[in-house]
Formats: sequence, C-alpha cells, structure tokens
Amino acid sequence: MPALPRITLAQIRIHSGDPAANLANIEHAIRQDDGHSDLLVFPSLALTGHVLQDRWLYPHVAEAVQDALPTLCTLSEQQSFLLGMPRFADGHLYHSACLFHQGRLLWSHDKQWMSPDPLQNQQRYFTPGSSLPWLEFQGMQLAITLGDEMFRPELQQQLASRPCTLLINLGDSAFHHDGLPAREQQLSKIARQLGCPLAQVNPVGGQDELVFDGHSCVMDADGLLRQRATGFAEALLAVDPAAGPAPALPASEALTWQALVTSLHDYAGACGFNGALLGLSGGIDSALVLALAVDALGADRVTAVMMPYHYTAQISQDDAAEQARALGVAYHVAPIAPLVEPFAAQLQPLLEQWPAPAQDTTEQNLQARSRGMLLMALSNRSGALLLTTSNKSEMAVGYCTLYGDMCGGFALLKDIPKTLAYRLAEYRNTLGPAIPERVITRPPTAELAPGQEDSDSLPPYPLLDEIVRLYVEESRSVQQLLDAGLDAGWVQRVTRMIDRNEFKRRQAAPGPCLSTRGFGRERQVPLGGKL
Repeated sequence: MPALPRITLAQIRIHSGDPAANLANIEHAIRQDDGHSDLLVFPSLALTGHVLQDRWLYPHVAEAVQDALPTLCTLSEQQSFLLGMPRFADGHLYHSACLFHQGRLLWSHDKQWMSPDPLQNQQRYFTPGSSLPWLEFQGMQLAITLGDEMFRPELQQQLASRPCTLLINLGDSAFHHDGLPAREQQLSKIARQLGCPLAQVNPVGGQDELVFDGHSCVMDADGLLRQRATGFAEALLAVDPAAGPAPALPASEALTWQALVTSLHDYAGACGFNGALLGLSGGIDSALVLALAVDALGADRVTAVMMPYHYTAQISQDDAAEQARALGVAYHVAPIAPLVEPFAAQLQPLLEQWPAPAQDTTEQNLQARSRGMLLMALSNRSGALLLTTSNKSEMAVGYCTLYGDMCGGFALLKDIPKTLAYRLAEYRNTLGPAIPERVITRPPTAELAPGQEDSDSLPPYPLLDEIVRLYVEESRSVQQLLDAGLDAGWVQRVTRMIDRNEFKRRQAAPGPCLSTRGFGRERQVPLGGKL
C-alpha cells in the first residue's frame, strides 16, 4: 500500500449554535498540531454544532458561516484541513465536508443521505447532495463520507466501485449506553468489505439531548481496530492503520457515567446557569444525581436540600446529610409540614364535594408540589439549575408528580432505567465514597405515605425495565411481550400506565437521550387513545 499523507483526526468539543466558540476550538487544534500533519480532519458540522433545529432556517446562521470563511481560509495557509460545516448555495442548505488548503476553500462534498435521527432532523433542513465522495490529496485517493451516510448501501456501492487509500468519515455518532461496541463493529464491517483502512473522527460534548463521546478510531483494511482516541475529551489522533491494536473499552457503566457528566456540564454552561441544586431525599435517584452534579460542576457549585415530612424516615435524613458532607456540597434542611398543612386545610372544604377514591394521592401530591415550589424558589433566587431526579422507569409509568418532583430544568436520569441507576451508583463508589451503601441496599420508597415502598405500586424493577425496554425502545406489541413469557398481569398494567402517562412526559424537563429511544423528541406518540 502506498504511504499515506500524514493525516490527523481532530476530536474537538463542539458547541451547538456557537460558531465563534467552535472556530476557537478549530484554531486551537491547528495550533496544537503545529504543522505536523499534512491534513487535519474535523468532525461533521464542527463549525456550527448539530442540534440547531429551526435555527437552520434563520438567515443569521448563513451569515455567521459566511463570516467565518475568511478566518478558515487564513488558517489553511498554515495547515490544510477537512472541516464538516453547513454550506449555503442557491437557496439550499447542504451538510458538507470542505477542504481548506493554501488559503482557500478548495473542495467540498455534500452529504447525499440525511440521518433519520429525530433529534437532529436533518431531513427537514438539508438538501441531499449529488457530488461523489472522492478527494485526491497529495497523490492519494481518499473517500470522504459524512455521519451515518456511509452505512447506506447506495454509498457503499459507490465506494466499492473505485479503490481508495483511506476512507475518512466525518462522524456525528451520539453516545448510547452499551452502543459503542456495536458502532465499532459497523465500522469494522465497512472497512473489511471495502478492503481499505477507515478513519472516523467523532466530536465530544453535550448538545441538548445528545451527547457526543469522541472515541475517534482507525480500522485497518481487515477491519481490525488499530487506534481509538480517549472518550469524552478533546484529542489529536495521528492516523496509523498499522498501529495497535487498540485497548479494550472501559466498562459500560464508566462510559455512561462520563456521558451523563458531560451532558450536565455542557447543558448548564450553554444555558448560563451558575450551578445546580436538587432535592436530596435519601433515596437512590437523588443520591445518584447529586454525585453526578458534583463530578460535572464541582462541589462548590452544587446545593442539596433535604425537605422532610412526617413520613420521612430518620435514616433517609441521616443518609442525605452523610452524603452531602462526604461530597462537600452546600446542604440545607427545610421541613415542608409548614407548607403542606395550610394547603391541606385550605383545600379541605373544597375537596369534600368529591368522594375520596380508594387510592387518593391528593395529600401525597401536595407534599411533592410543596417541595417543588420550594426548590423552584431557590433556583429563581440563586440562578442555579434545578435538577429533577426521576428515572426512566418512573417516567414510563407516571410514578412522578407534575409540578412536584418533575419541577426543574434538566432531567439527568430521564433515560436511565432504575436497574441501571443502581449499577451506576455502585460504579461511582469504586472511584471514591460518594453514595452511602444503605441508600443502595434499602428498598426504594417515595416516602409519601406511612410504610410506603415502590413495590406497593410497581412490579420488581428488573421486570418493569424489561417491559419498558421492549414496549418503548423496541416498539413491541403487548402480545409480543406476552409471547416473550413476561408476567401477563404486569404486562397489561404497565403498558396501560405507559400509554396513560404520556401527558406527563410531554411536560417533563429535557434530559440526555442515551438509548435507542428515550422519552424526548425521539419518541412521538399521541397523548390519548391506543394503537
């Protein structure tokens, strides 16, 4: 095989809708490379970010891209680079790879097939290109692809029709729990089928619900993984298909922890919050969110508030205080009885006109909403981001209170099932004391009634999470769940709860999507009805 030009993958952090910050990161990577490479390769849409949604339709976006062109051309006088960016031409918007070389934009390729990912919604905004993906550079034949278009059979046929020295993918692969091995297997299969080395450069950073994890990589012509950049961090990776082999990936819990930390850090920064606060109940979910917040923002920027009521166990209060001390966060105790009891007294004459149902949650919801009101007031005054603590299992079945524990600006565990929450807590404790052991081992409870436990209303969490996975993430029917041998009574009850509580999820805070389908914009179902 002929010698490759010196090509380096520039795995940079990308800020959604901030061309100035992205341009600064591009310039920093060029300075870091310091001319050691013949070609520096940046990820897809590195100039603008990916989750612009209808901002793509605003004229000032095209103006910002146009304004950046002189700087990009100037930078290419010292370093040639391939950059993923939007390209506006003849009233159309293209998702492009652009080669800047010796002071000018020398070549471009427009993405031919747009991603169906509803979180990026590329099909709504971008016009498919028609250019062929071949780039002649320093006597070498390079094939250039953008994002997931290289998985399209039509593009693979184009690539197979002409031999090339290296296939380069300007990537935009978002992180999914347990998804990275499958991603690398896909890349390996393509390299093996085409019989040429493959290099993918992927961005890092949180952009709304998406988290980009980096892990840029290089496969040899046999599909063997030779190099992999560190995840969730900016890096320069000099392409060498003869290097390696690459080391094994960290455990999936370690990767998911990093994804959640990255998501919160970047979301809080992008939205201008000066820190985070949350209600700390002594339970597993709020304990997990507190540890994540400390890792993402630093203990000095995190506040925890314990809000006990008559049903709050002393061990919950003790465990919350112990965790707050261990992590070094600001900690306050604010009993809610002085809020709940006047509300209940005011409501009593009004409630008497309706008979109480067998399972009356009115008082329980007053507790949750009193806590929510207190926390929102603290968020308003402090400027800190209020974090909600409900997990995916609870969000699925509506085991959460509108305008209560659902109050807040970011739902960090929105796509984290309860069983995974426990594994994440155990993983975090391997790095250092963060979550009291009793919080992990005691039966989960919302403590909204005497002796209440989650098992009073819900199936065991392993069963609940399997039903949610199959029904929500894999779109299986109720009959298919029954055919899989799952408990018929719980299948019927849980799927009804999932359908009935869509109205709650529509009003929930956004949160990172870390599965094939969470409860954000990637899942579109009617509020009422069946089918």
